[in-house]
Amino acid sequence: MLRHLGTKRTYNHNVKLASLLGLTAGFVNAAGFLGFSVLTTNVTGHAALFAEQIALQNWQTARVIALWMFLFLAGAFVSSFIVSRIGKNQQYSYVIPILIEITILLSVALFGYRYDHSLVGKEIFAGSLLFAMGLQNALVSMVSGSVVRTTHLTGTFTDLGIELAQFFRHKAEDRTALKAKIKLRVAIIFFFMCGALAGAYIFRWLHFYCFLVPVIILIYTLLYDIFRIAVKQYYRSLQGRLKKSI
Repeated sequence: MLRHLGTKRTYNHNVKLASLLGLTAGFVNAAGFLGFSVLTTNVTGHAALFAEQIALQNWQTARVIALWMFLFLAGAFVSSFIVSRIGKNQQYSYVIPILIEITILLSVALFGYRYDHSLVGKEIFAGSLLFAMGLQNALVSMVSGSVVRTTHLTGTFTDLGIELAQFFRHKAEDRTALKAKIKLRVAIIFFFMCGALAGAYIFRWLHFYCFLVPVIILIYTLLYDIFRIAVKQYYRSLQGRLKKSI
């Protein structure tokens, strides 16, 4: 679902990608908000908070919010740079950004108990999650050809509204492609919301250890691509041997 690009990429690849990483983003968004009182998967709300703090001349808080926005941008830059440097068509070029994201989420899960509700602690933990979500959002966008974005729903709801309007306006024979797009948007929204609900419930149970859940989802995402290819290659080689023996 991650390694296929361009013409090799299918609608099913995008649905699987939207499902798993939308689930991850929703989980991190809810758990991050409950843990640090900060939205950690997008920067839209932070722009308004930044403007408010500037107007109030609360320079320290404004600096922290500016840092969070920069870290999301930095995550997107690092992810794009890594994939571009390795080469988008090179197998497993997505592994490094996913491993960085796993490392960040694992660190929050293991060291979140040290969070003391101070501004510095919030700056570090929330900032690291924003960096991780910037990584994920850029990676998913590049891999899917800007079709899928998993860390926020504003654009997804906008696209869904446009496509629904087009669906009712077009003739029946022209609706097939629109149906596929609508189903993809609904999948992103559904799994993001499922992830958010899971994050909210599991955080109350496991506290910061709940961030191990998105770590497991990301590891599964990596292994799915790696072992699926390996199993296919083994199956083909086995078929070849059986044909030769016959």
